[in-house]
Amino acid sequence: MENKPIARKLRLLSQLMELHEENPFKIKSLANAAFKVDKLPFPAAGKTFAELEKVDGIGKSTAGKIIELLEKGTITEMEDLLAKTPEGVVEMMGIKGIGPKKVAIIWKDLGIENIGELYYACNENRLVEAKGFGLKTQEDIRNVIEFNMASHGKFLYAKVEQEAKDFLEQLKGIFPDGLIEFAGEFRRYCEIIDKLIVVLGCRDQEIAFTTLVQSEVMREVEPDKNHVKGKLANGLKVEVVCVEKRYFYKKLFEQTGDDEHVKDVLSKTVEPIDQPESEDLIYRKSGLEYVQPELREGTTFIERAETNKLPQLVNHADLKGTLHNHSTWSDGINTVEEMALYCRDELKLEYLGMCDHSKSAFYAKGLTIERVLQQQEEIDHLNKKLDGFHIFKGIESDILYDGSLDYPDEILKKFDFIVASVHSILKMDEEKATSRLIKAIENPYTTILGHPTGRLLLSRNGYPINYKKVIDACAANNVVIEINANPLRLDLDWRWHQYALEKGVWLSINPDAHRKEGFLDMYYGILVARKGGLYKERCLNALSLQEIGKFFSQKTSVVRG
Repeated sequence: MENKPIARKLRLLSQLMELHEENPFKIKSLANAAFKVDKLPFPAAGKTFAELEKVDGIGKSTAGKIIELLEKGTITEMEDLLAKTPEGVVEMMGIKGIGPKKVAIIWKDLGIENIGELYYACNENRLVEAKGFGLKTQEDIRNVIEFNMASHGKFLYAKVEQEAKDFLEQLKGIFPDGLIEFAGEFRRYCEIIDKLIVVLGCRDQEIAFTTLVQSEVMREVEPDKNHVKGKLANGLKVEVVCVEKRYFYKKLFEQTGDDEHVKDVLSKTVEPIDQPESEDLIYRKSGLEYVQPELREGTTFIERAETNKLPQLVNHADLKGTLHNHSTWSDGINTVEEMALYCRDELKLEYLGMCDHSKSAFYAKGLTIERVLQQQEEIDHLNKKLDGFHIFKGIESDILYDGSLDYPDEILKKFDFIVASVHSILKMDEEKATSRLIKAIENPYTTILGHPTGRLLLSRNGYPINYKKVIDACAANNVVIEINANPLRLDLDWRWHQYALEKGVWLSINPDAHRKEGFLDMYYGILVARKGGLYKERCLNALSLQEIGKFFSQKTSVVRG
């Protein structure tokens, strides 16, 4: 073993000791020894204990640890500390800008156990509440995590959307007479993007190809037949497919849908389609209704396209209100009134559903019973004050380990609606996680199941659940399922939207906003809802104020008898 890996092990041990608040003198001594080993002019391996002990800055204790590491491949003391430390917490110590002391606060005070949860907390502005953290530290941590995500070649749609659109505008500037359009994952509104594909149709394919290669719109340019590959400044892979204009729409069709979709559509054509004037013509010649790009995953919607029964996809104008939002009462940035005025005056919505965190979410200033009553009194006052707008009294009630909600019935019945969500103890097997959710769904006070799997895209897998059983339970108990519009979540996964709709379950596009700007995430919720085939007639917050008031009243009247 070379000196650098030995030094890294010693440094990790010192960090773990600091994380667990062990003897400060020993921590400092070990950290200094790690630095010393890294700079030794000779290999530590092969030296005896007596020789290492005499090296300035190492000493007897560290020499013993080095010998143990070289002989056994590990250090017992380090293994003991690792056994007491969640794996995600160890990973957090590798983030530039935060040492063990800050990681300890993040872990023990905020209850965050991995990088995905930490990134989400940064986006919720939660770190600024912790001792020793400020806005700059929070932003630095977020930037480092985003950089690490990018280094793995995968990007959230929301994080690359603007760069992608800027790139398209640059291409249009270079080829003003060309036909240029996104294809692939980006055009299908996939939640995670591996590669940006653009189809470029020009009068002279070869000249376009050469011009593109010589331009500076991409980095690491690599010509490949009629494809030009490269990267954007943010590291996203790009592929521009150059074709003659007459083949543009056929190539756009082929490059947009996934392989299964494209193959199935083309198999239905009676005669070859060589130079179609539009994508619509390709579908018509295949005996199909035009399929929107976001639905071109597999064959799910092709049978409906054969009978002209494709859904009229929900759009932003259909939304009349926003549910599941947080204010300064818990971990939000804006007051209830500020959130309401923004929704009414800027977004032109009819209602707002406030759902601050419940009492179990101590890390997010969850509401005690006393504070619940105080907030509801404020909302009553605001509803008398605000013309043409209504604030519904909600709560995001934590689903506890056994599936129960964290308020007694006499408090739960005071809310207009309740979003039930899991935030803690995510490590369960599928059977336990499923039964936990189903018990919460069967609670008569549960109105909406919030972010059903708790996933954080590119950061944390959702807890394993039996989707069919959970959705069936929602159908049986008249519980709405949330499409959490935060681009880090987008949960319920669009792949299960159709099953839910077929079972008669309502879906709700909820921004989970923690500040006014958070409402804008409904845009991403709309994209993923469309991808799942949602239509406004089954979208809860597409109901008018009068309609959703009736919806909530019917639910609560059943409970209250």
